[in-house]
Parts: sequence; structure tokens; C-alpha cells
Amino acid sequence: MAVALRGATFCCGARYRCPLIGSLNPCILPFQHVSSRGIASKLFVGGLSFYTSEDTLTEAFSKFGQVIEAKIVMDRVSDRPKGFGFVTFASEDDAQNALERMNGKVLNGRVIFVDIAKAKQTSYGFPISRGHEEEGFLALSG
Repeated sequence: MAVALRGATFCCGARYRCPLIGSLNPCILPFQHVSSRGIASKLFVGGLSFYTSEDTLTEAFSKFGQVIEAKIVMDRVSDRPKGFGFVTFASEDDAQNALERMNGKVLNGRVIFVDIAKAKQTSYGFPISRGHEEEGFLALSG
């Protein structure tokens, strides 16, 4: 199975079940590439100053390659930065280079910590009400 995307074709030989369509051996598009630790070209950046903007983050990391996106995570209630964010690079090599060279460096007066972003964990099928535990599953009381 192959998918055409802007004139290019990408296909995967790995066998796994696609979470979106449920089929085995779906094609992997470039933005879906995942390493064993997480999304390979997306970095987690922690320890950010509350005064660091997305533009500042982009500028600091663009020295190592093409930055596709720099996102600072905001608190929904206070609308203030939470002190961490993500930087997405166009290539894995650029992301790895930035990780090695920026981890432990000072940005806006604070030491930052850089790591490969982990894939977001989702949980499906959580119980509506508590019940009795039987063989590792919750039996819903109703």
C-alpha cells in the first residue's frame, strides 16, 4: 500500500495496527515518523523562563536547522506559560544536533533541558462509575 503526497510516495514495511483506520501495514507519512522514544524530529524543552516567547525559542533553535514549529505550552486558567514547550525540526539530524548542543544551556537566564518528545499517551474506555475488580478489569455497577 502506498500513499502519494505532493508527488512523493511513502510506504512502510513494519507491521503494526494503525490507530486511525485499524488496518495493518498502513503507510507512514513523514510527519508521522516515530522513533522508539517518541517523535524523532520533535523536541521537548523544559525549564523555560516565563518570559521566553515562541519567537525567542524559534530563534535559539534555528541555529541547528529548519524549525517547523516552536510551541510554548500555556496554562488554560491563568493564560501564562507553564515553563516548557516543543520545537519541531524538518529533519531528525537537525533535531538530534539541537538536542546535544542545547541541553543544559542557558536561555533567557534559565538552564533549559532538551529531550526527544515522547508520543502522547491516550487512554480509551475508562469506566464511568467504579465497580468491583475482576481479573484485572473493572466490572461496572449499574
